[in-house]
Order: sequence, then structure tokens, then C-alpha cells
Amino acid sequence: MVEAIKHFINTGTNPKILFPILIVVYFFMFPSTDFMYKVHKKLGLNNLWTKKGGIGLFTCLFLFFLFGLTDPNFRLIVTKPDNVPIVGLLFLVFFFLWFSMKQAWDNDRRTDEGKLPQEAEDSREKILVWPDLVYIEFIALLLCAALIIFWAIALNAPIEEPANPSVSPNPSKAPWYFLGLQEMLVYFDPWLAGVIFPTVIMIGFMAIPFIDNNPKGTGYYTFKERKMAISIFMFLWLVLWIFLISTGTFLRGPNWNFFGPFEYWDPHKLEALTNINLSEYVYMIWQNRSLPDNILLREMWGFLALGAYFGGMPLFLALTFFRGIFKKLGVLRYSVFSFLLLMAMFLPIKMFLRWAFNIKYIVAIPEFFFNI
Repeated sequence: MVEAIKHFINTGTNPKILFPILIVVYFFMFPSTDFMYKVHKKLGLNNLWTKKGGIGLFTCLFLFFLFGLTDPNFRLIVTKPDNVPIVGLLFLVFFFLWFSMKQAWDNDRRTDEGKLPQEAEDSREKILVWPDLVYIEFIALLLCAALIIFWAIALNAPIEEPANPSVSPNPSKAPWYFLGLQEMLVYFDPWLAGVIFPTVIMIGFMAIPFIDNNPKGTGYYTFKERKMAISIFMFLWLVLWIFLISTGTFLRGPNWNFFGPFEYWDPHKLEALTNINLSEYVYMIWQNRSLPDNILLREMWGFLALGAYFGGMPLFLALTFFRGIFKKLGVLRYSVFSFLLLMAMFLPIKMFLRWAFNIKYIVAIPEFFFNI
């Protein structure tokens, strides 16, 4: 029975299965439109952001880790000194995400009842910097110092032997804060993964207050009044950063293969993958012919796909799912919003195409080092 559960989890953490599930869960947890918001409340999913819901979610998370620690492979991965901070990061992200969303949904409930947000009630109480704030900060400093001292005593520093150019670690991983970029390098060329996407993500974060300039929700937690802003932020943060870091830490093993959390990291595991470009799919597989010599003719289908995605998708969304958002933002802000959103979505779409169909590049022009 236990082995069957482990096999089920190992199968479910395969990225082409896990990632679509996470996307669906994300859209149900953070309904970005009025229709999805109503469905969210009708299904009772807002109860996830209550005290009982938080206790249930934390209980499931702790039970999963307790169950995993009984497995030697899982225990070897999560107790590795390099990975312990990422385990702590996951718990902290989980807690503060729940805590902030709980405050937002509590305030939404209060405003629906005609009451002021909780922050407005709390602002009536006068808090002094001395001694209230200073005492709290001093206690926090002592607790953090004690934690760091205990950490330094309990765990050996992950310092390895001097660098040897003839012997490379397998897997060779970047520091945790670069694991997201390293994961993106699997699917895109360095100019895209290392320059364009990080820039777009940072610009997307900075553009949120200008795109969603709703004055409501200033100074207090709310989700109902800032659905779009919170949903965009959570997508960029959770899906395009925390997920990539977690994947690179816990699921990427020797030879940069994917391994389940209860799977032995076998360095001899070789996956026979034949990554092919979109143009090869079209001409060599579907049309059963050789690739054209002309570059533009060869990559025409990739350019058409990108043109339809970045050119036609904003119009389609404005006429369907984002009709209300288009009316509220106007043409200029909606154009910026849709471009940043499609750029953000392009990364998980490309990742899924690699996992499910082994597509390496949509546009491949190695003659000029231009691959997308």
C-alpha cells in the first residue's frame, strides 16, 4: 500500500502531469475575473482562506513531509544542507500566502456586511515606536540569532572540495536563487532565459500598480477589489518563480533528468528523448518531406504561430474572457497588460510543449543564433 502511494506520487509529480494540475489549482485559488470569483465562492473555495481551512492545508502539508521522511530517497533530498532552506522557504511561502489571503477575504466579508476593513479598526489604537515596536524587533532579532546558531550547529556547511575541472558534480546546480533561471535555460536560449524573461517579469511587477490603478484596496488587504493585480502577481511569483526553484531543487537529478520525490537518483538513468523543432514537425513528420533550404520558408509556421499568439490572442481575449478588463483599462493599458500577460504565459506554454511533445524551438534559426 505504501509503495503504491509513493508510485502514485512519483507519477503525479511528472511535470507534464503536475504542471497542468497546478495551473488549474492556481486559477481556482486566485479567480482573476468576476465570473471565476463567483464560481470560487459558489464552490466554497474561499473556505481555504479561513482558520479551519488553513489548519487543514497545513495538516496535509506536514503529513506529506512526515510520510516522506520515512522514505530514504525523500529524506536524502530534503535533508541535504543545500536544500533545507528551500524546505523552509516552501513552508514560509505557504504560511504567509494563506495569512495574507485570509486577511483579504475577511475584509471582503466585512465590507459586504457594511463594516470597515480590519485595518481601519486597528488604526484607532495608538502604537508607539518605543517601547512597543522596539521590543518586538528586539525579540525577533534574538529569535533569528538563536535560529541561525542552532542551524549552524545542527547542519554541516555545504562546502565541497576545491573545484576540479576534470570532475563535475552530477547534477551541477546553481545556487537556489538562480535555479529558476537555470530551469528556464533548458527551454530557451540564454538571451531569452537570462535577459528577456527576467526583464519582462520585473517590468510586469512594476507595471501592476499602473495597470490596475483602482484606488480601493489601498492600505488594507482585499481580494475582491484587486482581483487582477493579485492574480498577476501570484502568477509571476508562484508559477514562474517558486515552482521553477522547487522543480530545480527537488525534482532535477543526475543528468538533469526528472525524478519523483520518492525515486532514487540513479546517475545511470538515461531518457531517450528526441527534441525536435516545430518546423521539423510540420515538414518532416506531418508532410513527410525534407526541410526547405530557405530560412523564412522553413520557419514560416513558427512565425505564424507567434504572430497569432501575440497578435490575435489579445483581440480574442478582449472580445471574450477579458471583455470587462478591456473596458476598464482602455486600449493602451490593455495592450501593455495583454503583452506582459502573454509573455508570462509563454514560458509555461513552452515548458509544456517540451514535456508533452518534445518541441525544442518554435522558431529555430541557428544560422544567426536566433531560436525561440
